[in-house]
Amino acid sequence: MNETFARRLTGAAAIATAAALIVEVPLYFVYSGPPTDANVLTRLLLGILGLAFLVVFVTALRELIRLTRPDYEWAGSIAFATGLVYATITLVSSGLEAGAVIATDHRIDPTITVDGTYILYGSISRLMLALFLTAVGVVVTRTHLLSRWVGRSAYGLAALNLVFVPSLFFGNTPAHFYAANGWGTTAMMGAILSYWLLAVGISTYRGATARRVAVAA
Repeated sequence: MNETFARRLTGAAAIATAAALIVEVPLYFVYSGPPTDANVLTRLLLGILGLAFLVVFVTALRELIRLTRPDYEWAGSIAFATGLVYATITLVSSGLEAGAVIATDHRIDPTITVDGTYILYGSISRLMLALFLTAVGVVVTRTHLLSRWVGRSAYGLAALNLVFVPSLFFGNTPAHFYAANGWGTTAMMGAILSYWLLAVGISTYRGATARRVAVAA
């Protein structure tokens, strides 16, 4: 894998991840009560696809760091490991929700009913993302591997995720902003991550093309 391909793969995977998650998040707000099975399973399927693309993103990003700045491979490994842990945790949560919906013969709201997912989607995911984003921020700000704004925004988003880590102390009402499974802790943070990934993906993919043109010239 050369640098240009690694950049393009990183950018494309980020865009694909963002696209799936951006479509998924609004589906959580379609129903005021328990959603239909189709709604739950559709949003979970979109989330699963997004997480699969996220695995590609963190893997390609680590490879890009290894190729261009091997002295920061340690930070790339942290980003890869925490990104993979985040994806795994969220996939497990999705499986628990889908299983509960499939096995139940009436409508349920799995964000409330499946209590095992409360801090998996909430505090644990927020902490893993904070570590991932901090590692990305370190690499980008110190090596200029990607656009400068990527590193700065990664630090800011990492801090925001840390703010929601203590949300496990604030109940389990999804309509509450700061609950363990609240819309701020889960849906809002997911939406912010989605649009950040979209911007990073576009910037990275375009940067790969610009670099190739510059080298050819």
